[in-house]
Amino acid sequence: MDQMEALRAPGAFLLALEGRAPLEFGATLAAWPLLKNAPRGDGHAVIVFPGLGAGDLTTVPLRNFLTAQGYDTYGWDLGLNFGPREGVLQKSMDRVQQIHRDSGQTVSLIGWSLGGIYAREFAKAMPDDIRSVITLGTPFAGDPKATNAWRFYEFASGHKLEDPDLLHHLKEAPPVPTTSIFSRTDGVVSWPLSLQRESKQAENIEVIASHIGLGM
Repeated sequence: MDQMEALRAPGAFLLALEGRAPLEFGATLAAWPLLKNAPRGDGHAVIVFPGLGAGDLTTVPLRNFLTAQGYDTYGWDLGLNFGPREGVLQKSMDRVQQIHRDSGQTVSLIGWSLGGIYAREFAKAMPDDIRSVITLGTPFAGDPKATNAWRFYEFASGHKLEDPDLLHHLKEAPPVPTTSIFSRTDGVVSWPLSLQRESKQAENIEVIASHIGLGM
């Protein structure tokens, strides 16, 4: 049996550790003066996509940090993320292309959990519009049922996660520089699902965080 197929969703202990997210938010606030010493951005546009069931409010700390560092930062501006419902993907792609045209620069995409699936797939579909992709705890590398969110996804989106061809496609890295950030203590997504094959354009970075806290 393939290692990815044999994976299981994070257990009850790691799921319970998701309760540390408020502490992670507090740590972000405490570390803000230090974080502002990070390298400055070059002003190009960055769009941040929220996770399943979440909206732009959840990405405010991350977007505020990026804006403070000099990036032209956007939320996804489509309310709560209940999966690829009718019109959602096309509206997002149209927005990426519009920002590219308006700014004259390619756009970076950051996606948290399910939002990272969008970011990766948009980069595959529109590589000329996208500069780079960063994902946070995104389950692209195997069976999505090795998460604690798949039932909610099927309920909210109306999509079944039973298409092997689609799952194989999701594993493929975009043709742009791509970074996957993951945590072994993720209580929602089994962390190997966020590992991509490393290359000159694809890397994995491990952090210590809850799934909910990855955006902090």
